[in-house]
Amino acid sequence: MDRDWIGRVVDRWSSLEPGVDFNAYLVTGRISRISTHIARRQEEVFGRFGLNRGEVGVLSALRMAEPPHLLSPTQLFKGLMLSSAGMTSRLDRLESRDLVARKADPRDRRGILVQLTPKGRELVDSAVAANTEEEQDLLAGLGPKDVEELARLLQQLLTRLEDLEGD
Repeated sequence: MDRDWIGRVVDRWSSLEPGVDFNAYLVTGRISRISTHIARRQEEVFGRFGLNRGEVGVLSALRMAEPPHLLSPTQLFKGLMLSSAGMTSRLDRLESRDLVARKADPRDRRGILVQLTPKGRELVDSAVAANTEEEQDLLAGLGPKDVEELARLLQQLLTRLEDLEGD
């Protein structure tokens, strides 16, 4: 197999520091670069719908919530790993476009709930479908068994990381 950029970095570091095992970076470095490529592609796909990845994250969380697609801002920012201020600005942008609506929480006089609007549902469904096609194209060079095995290995790694961080 040809050496990619990460392989060349590891080769160079190994020659500079022959006593250090850099093999883990062959995995983590590649995951990091793959993440950057995927993020760039997702931004392009979602941009065609006037959305960014963060906005799709909010709309998707609401879409996956049980009908009537309501969540509290706290549920949203914890699930999406955002600050409450970041969530507030994201919700402001989505609400101004009539993609979400804020409603009083009937169980808590001080609380609010965020609801996906019909316009938001239609938009997120279209954006996610387009992104799914793009991601299937991305993996087209791998066979079904390879995709299954890669998904399993990445799940193991992600589970370990989230266990270490207590997420």
